[in-house]
Amino acid sequence: MRLALRPALAAMHRYAGLLMAGFLLVAGLTGSALAWTDELEGVIMPAVFRASPPTPGAMVLDPLLLREQIAARFPQAQVVYAPLSRPAGHSMVFYLRASGEAALEHDEVFVDPYTGAVLGQRLWGEIGQGLVNLLPFIERLHHSLALGDTGLLVFGIVAIIWTVDCFVGAALTFPARLKKRPSTGKPWLVRWRPSWLVRRHGGSYKLVFDLHRAGGLWLWTMLLVFAWSGVAFNLYGAYAAVMNPFFAHQPAEEIVGRHQAAPGPHMGWQQARSQGRLLMRDLARSESFAVIEENALAYEPGLGVYSYKVRSSRDVRARKGLTTIFFDAASGQLLASWLPTGTASGDTIRSWISALHMASMWGWPFKLFVCAMGLAVAMLSITGVLVWRRKRQGQAQLRLRQLTER
Repeated sequence: MRLALRPALAAMHRYAGLLMAGFLLVAGLTGSALAWTDELEGVIMPAVFRASPPTPGAMVLDPLLLREQIAARFPQAQVVYAPLSRPAGHSMVFYLRASGEAALEHDEVFVDPYTGAVLGQRLWGEIGQGLVNLLPFIERLHHSLALGDTGLLVFGIVAIIWTVDCFVGAALTFPARLKKRPSTGKPWLVRWRPSWLVRRHGGSYKLVFDLHRAGGLWLWTMLLVFAWSGVAFNLYGAYAAVMNPFFAHQPAEEIVGRHQAAPGPHMGWQQARSQGRLLMRDLARSESFAVIEENALAYEPGLGVYSYKVRSSRDVRARKGLTTIFFDAASGQLLASWLPTGTASGDTIRSWISALHMASMWGWPFKLFVCAMGLAVAMLSITGVLVWRRKRQGQAQLRLRQLTER
């Protein structure tokens, strides 16, 4: 690296790190907890989030029947989403949408799938409702500091800075350019090797410095995944502006967004599920994938569109698949489809980095890894600030000695 470039990169890394430190500390610690959302909610409030068969061999009720019951119980709301499956031992959650100007007191309803009994309700993320909203509130802290759209924007900007800083920080670990001819010095990889090591007996400062430098190198790939997927979550427009010119994407969202609701009666939920199954079967045959389980049926009244989601062999998530078809609510005609992988490279990349970020694949071992990664992000933030503080103290002491020597 040219000598004139390294100080500039060091300054960029220093000020970017100081700017991001507090945000990444919060994101890392909350992300560690969010890796275990299902498990923690089940422990905190099992009466709401867990449901067991009342008798051995008991069958669950039809989810669309449960949707009708919820719609009748909450006439002030629209129930435009019906889960068609849920993990074993879990309650079934239905989402409510306000049908008028008045805000809802609750937008999630938890139902026993065997009896139809309402087990609990919450307004997602409203911590004033108690423990039932603890994990959603932690999630709000994770992606927006619980500050709404302003927090989303700020965290999105931080994610962009973090993405760039991943490359800057990596470049700073590269060995300085040799003044001698390369043939007379050590090979480049040999000189880079110390950056990957932690000196345990060199004093506290060297230990902190090495934890920051080596930790960043060993975890670099996942740090970049977290940073860039954070941009996709919080500032999708910026993410798409970078990715779409280079990677193909499926135009399902654009097609559905332009659709106009057809006049006349629209099919009911039972008929829509049957139509969704039929269209998905045809799509699976034509695109050569297997349907593993159906996940959800949703209705968008403003567009006159049903969407039917399944988890398929094209999904990378272990739960809540994103293989989706969209069809006209009146005619049942297929409008668009969206496959998580194997169709468009940009969508494949987004599916993978999103699943990695949310620990929604490979079971508990990967959840444990993502939990550890969150703690590592917090550690890198703290060690970065400590390194800056120590260097600043050293510079202050040097200036003081220079003044006293005059």
